[in-house]
Amino acid sequence: MMNELAFYTLPGAPESPRDLIGEVRHAEELGIGNCFISERFNIKEAATLSGAVGAVSEKIGIATAATNHNTRHPVVTGAYASTMHFLTDGRFSLGLGRGIDMMFDAFGLPRIKTAEIEDFVGIMRRLHKGETIVGHKGPAGSWPVLRLDPAFDEYIPMTFTAFGPNSLALGGRAFDAVVLHTFFTDETTTRCVNTVKQAAEKAGRNPDDVRVWSCFATIGDHLPEDIRLKKTVGRMATYLQAYGDLMVKTNDWDPAVLERFRANELVASFQGALDQKASTAELEIVAELIPDEWLASAASGTPEQCVDAINHQFDLGCDGIILHGASPTDLEPIVKCYEAQRDASKFAHLPNNPAMPPSMV
Repeated sequence: MMNELAFYTLPGAPESPRDLIGEVRHAEELGIGNCFISERFNIKEAATLSGAVGAVSEKIGIATAATNHNTRHPVVTGAYASTMHFLTDGRFSLGLGRGIDMMFDAFGLPRIKTAEIEDFVGIMRRLHKGETIVGHKGPAGSWPVLRLDPAFDEYIPMTFTAFGPNSLALGGRAFDAVVLHTFFTDETTTRCVNTVKQAAEKAGRNPDDVRVWSCFATIGDHLPEDIRLKKTVGRMATYLQAYGDLMVKTNDWDPAVLERFRANELVASFQGALDQKASTAELEIVAELIPDEWLASAASGTPEQCVDAINHQFDLGCDGIILHGASPTDLEPIVKCYEAQRDASKFAHLPNNPAMPPSMV
């Protein structure tokens, strides 16, 4: 298994969650080492998908990237993580993220703050070590008693999907792995990796134990043009819809471009996510609003060109690459090309858990 590689199951807007069964089995056949699970509140609820991936796999590492700590009671989340941990013989990592502010506002959920996440991580660590927590009062909330099983003495790695500098630093000091965002420039990726590693070192941790994953759009030219359009332009447009200001600020892009994008009649009146609902003709219009350089941080072209781009992410300091936006079937020629030139000794230290610290194996 190539434990430095991963994919997201059920990319985009799948018709059925059962699609993951074939995806995970195919990924294992190809040697893709890890399966990441994103959460959308429709047919992509993370706990259910995690159990399904664990049940149909034998070797692949599994991580949520991400669910939110405030959508479940901490005992429920803790029990979910421990159940997955034992179900998969230690292949699972509980992955958290901040969520999308607009969605939280609409659902009546409070926006997540850094201190809440850090407090919650501490709660999970203690519960999985068998501790009974009495009278907890902290940023994550207040509970009279929190308890799973006093016989537990487990280390369940935790993953954080991070964007801004505060989140990246939190990932370095409190989590075991950090997932970066898609379409980060080389400069942004290098800066983010350094922020995570420096925060880990400052916290007295081994920075090599905090694994940084590049979430790298991987869309080869062997895919039909309309599919490539959806997975590049459509995906970027959806990010700009949801948190465009943060994308632009993080990558030091021109904010005037974002303003023109938002002012476009199609974009301004569009109902729903562009990568899910827009037609090919609509995406062709949107493509005219997004500069090529904004989409350049991706693996595209021939399998060989895609592999060169993937290897460049390692050169930037990333420990693992999530081949984002494509199923194992879509990725097969690229993965086979990557395997043919891979130096296995370079990654022999990585366990089959996307967040397990290598020094703990």
